[in-house]
Formats: sequence, C-alpha cells, structure tokens
Amino acid sequence: MQYTIKKLTECTIEEAVMAWNRGFEEYFVQIEMTPDLFFNRMVNEGLSLNDSIVAFDQKEPIAIVVNGFRTVEGKKTAWNGGTGIAPEYRGKGVSQLLMEETLKIYQENGVEAATLEAIKENEKAIRLYQRFGYEIIDSLVFLSGTPKGTNVNPIQAESIRPEKLALFPFYKENVPWQCQWQSVMSGEAQVYYSKSGNPLGYGLYKKVWNQNGQLEKVFLYQLKLLGEVNVQNINAILAAITENADNKVIFTIINGSISYPVIQYLMDLGFNKTTEQVQMLKKITE
Repeated sequence: MQYTIKKLTECTIEEAVMAWNRGFEEYFVQIEMTPDLFFNRMVNEGLSLNDSIVAFDQKEPIAIVVNGFRTVEGKKTAWNGGTGIAPEYRGKGVSQLLMEETLKIYQENGVEAATLEAIKENEKAIRLYQRFGYEIIDSLVFLSGTPKGTNVNPIQAESIRPEKLALFPFYKENVPWQCQWQSVMSGEAQVYYSKSGNPLGYGLYKKVWNQNGQLEKVFLYQLKLLGEVNVQNINAILAAITENADNKVIFTIINGSISYPVIQYLMDLGFNKTTEQVQMLKKITE
C-alpha cells in the first residue's frame, strides 16, 4: 500500500490534529488535542512545522511525527516529540516509513544527536526505535504528591526568568526536552542560596491557580541541588515555590531521572509514581 508523506506546513490544522488524535487512540496515556492545544504545544516546545510530518492514505491523515531542533551542550540535537499511528494502520509498515523520513530530515538538518522518550510499557515502540539505532540512556518518572513538611526552615530563594538559568554554570542543559528552560519560558525559576550566599541549587516550574486565586498545582520540570540532598532542603524548596501557601498544593514532577537522589527523596516523602518512561538517544555523527 502506498502512503504519502507531507510536511506539517503542507497540511491544514484540521488534518494535523486529526492525524495526532487518531495516532494516539488506544495509547497508554490519553493525549487528545484541539487545534488550539496543538498549535500552542508546537510553539511552546519549539517544534518545527517544516520538519514535522504527516502520513496520508490517499486524502486521509493516518499518522504523525513532530520534531524540534536545539543546540544542547554544543551539539545540534533533535527531539521526536510524538509519533502516533492510527490503530488500524499499526503493523503495516507506516512506522518504518515515518522513521526513515524523520531520520532523513535529521540528516538534512545536520543533527548530531536524536532524542525521544517512550512510555516504558510501550515495548513495540521501544523495539522500533532500537532497530533504528536508538539506545535507552535513562529511566524517567512522573511523580505526583503534596508536600507534608511543617515548620520548615526558610531557604533563601531568588526568583528569576527561566532563560536566566542558562547563565549559571551549574545549570543542567542536557535534560529531557520538555524540562529544558526553552520549553518552560512561560513558567518561573528560582535559585537557592545558603546563609553565606553560596548557591544550593535551582528549580524550574509552572504554577496553576484556581478560580479563587489560590495556588492549586505546580509542575516541576527541574529541581537540582548542588550539595547534600536531604529532606530538609527539599521541603524548604517546595515551600519556597508555593510561598508557604496555606492550602494543599499538588506537585507534579515531569520526567525526573529515577537515578537522581531528589526523586527518591520525593518518593520517600509520599509522592506517587504515575508514569514511567525511557529516554532514548541516537548518535548520528560524532
């Protein structure tokens, strides 16, 4: 069967959203899009309309891959921000066609490293990526919980714009795409200091308020501590982020590396694992 590949710039927004929503039907996590949500995600996460593709069966959009490019640690890096194939077309060669076209686009753009994340249980997708040279480099988790720390000793926190984090030598640049400051420009950041003025770490996050003006949720994309990781420091940082809100605030940790001590401490504090992913990397050129 012959399929046609088009760039997103050659598609209508309706075709793109249909390809996305059909592509992620019966998926492990429900991620249905509206045109507004789809457009906002492309913009907010720095994804490229010209380098993302949709597969068609005649005039019917049946699959999609969205791609973005950034320079990370001096290397031109690509991110596959979602590959979806309509259920009735899975196992019919569409995934191979999409991967071949995507890697061709990467080569044309001079990409040196290609990254993506896959749900841990999605073994078929992981095997597909491995066939095309991707390797698992980390395990990532989404956590959800409410800080229970009381009488927390305050920590000195300086609020800054997310893009300012890149100016600090201790900022970690090579993290999952959605956790890089470029993907969280509509959020907030803090740098934490000891009483003597030495940096202790930083946080990168977004806040959500309810209709009554109360802080309701915090999406935490990075929390890095430079020295000792302990419950006291973590509780102090979470309190600084919420500005010691009286109400319970739900924190969601986005793509935290399971090997990072902060993640284990958060689970010890009662945070629950909601989703687990693998982070994958393909080295295209040295």
